[in-house]
Amino acid sequence: MHATITQSTRATRRERPVLALLPALGAWIFLIGGPLASADARADEHAAEAIAPQAAPTRPSLSKLATKACEPGQRHRQSSKGKRGESHKRGGKPGHKSRGPRHHHAERHVAATKGGQPNVQALGALVIDLETGRELWNRRPDLPRSIASISKLAAALTVMDHNLDLDGLTTIKRVDVDVARGGARSRLLEGMTLSNRDLLHAALLGSDNRAVSALGRAVGLGSAQLTSAMNRKVAALGLRFTRFREPTGLSADNQSTPRETIAMLRAAMAHPVLGPIVKRVEYDAHPVSRPAIHYISTHRPAARPNVQVLGGKTGYNDSARYCLVIAARIDGRSYGIALLGTEGDLTRFGDVARIADWIVLHHDANHALKSSPPSAPQGPPPPEAILAPDQPDGGVRPGQQVGQLDSTGGTSDTSDTSGTK
Repeated sequence: MHATITQSTRATRRERPVLALLPALGAWIFLIGGPLASADARADEHAAEAIAPQAAPTRPSLSKLATKACEPGQRHRQSSKGKRGESHKRGGKPGHKSRGPRHHHAERHVAATKGGQPNVQALGALVIDLETGRELWNRRPDLPRSIASISKLAAALTVMDHNLDLDGLTTIKRVDVDVARGGARSRLLEGMTLSNRDLLHAALLGSDNRAVSALGRAVGLGSAQLTSAMNRKVAALGLRFTRFREPTGLSADNQSTPRETIAMLRAAMAHPVLGPIVKRVEYDAHPVSRPAIHYISTHRPAARPNVQVLGGKTGYNDSARYCLVIAARIDGRSYGIALLGTEGDLTRFGDVARIADWIVLHHDANHALKSSPPSAPQGPPPPEAILAPDQPDGGVRPGQQVGQLDSTGGTSDTSDTSGTK
């Protein structure tokens, strides 16, 4: 027995150096394990990106230091932080994913006028007198562009055409979450029940994508059916260049022109239910057995001392950039203003201010223009004229000078044919 104890003691003494090394060995494994785990995680992330949807190439941001912004109803996949302001949506081709260019909130500070015209930064724009139909200023007004959440105007018109029960209740379901995937974190949680009236406000004021899907289901339309109905609706309105790939505005293939977005807004404003909604600035939705949700309209920053907003809708995705269509009371008259493809969240609202100041400054000339007999309404030119080789920007006729009146009494801006970045 004594021999056995002696052998056991010797074995224990031999194991002690090994045991003493275990803490150091564990620390070494931890130190190298972290980088290995991080490398594995990065590899998984790259693999996921390889199969995730990617957006089409977009124009780079003006500032590498600018931070991403978000609009209620849209977000970027890279981060769930900082989702304030207007909703951001990614647009792109199926089967690709885009990190998207960086976005900036600040308004670009530029001169108010350029060559005697409002120094508008949008790549596509139109200013029209809603009372006479005359154009005061334009830039490529009939060139189709991505319009992002402005698509929701057509979605709202469509569900109202399908006899939406405003007081009916609809519950947010997984299918609504799936339709809105890729958009901003929604405030409409799965399982939440709201009135359809509340959902209309969530879609048009808060630009919530889940609300659009839920409204479609409320009238018996799935996402694909709602999209088809939206295309039929705009065709019935005579909008030849407006088309939709899906109902929310997440797709870059949801496109229209400055002229036709104003027509969509006017149709919504003329609707007895939608008119007051697109004009409203704030609204409280009341989900069943949940706290109220306060919405503030995304077009609110367009209001200025000399601009009374009568209705509007904003939009954003990586292809569309920042978009805005509004109707506004300026200098005692009503105007429709469409601004598509603007860099910078607040720059589009700065464009509205520059246009309003220009209208007021040229009050006498504009008044004379308004007082002249109106010409016959003229729709957009055919597609072959828009994309003709001698008119690559789709809005300016050869030889037309800055500020020169066109056949409809409006003016065209040729000072920046390539668009402003």
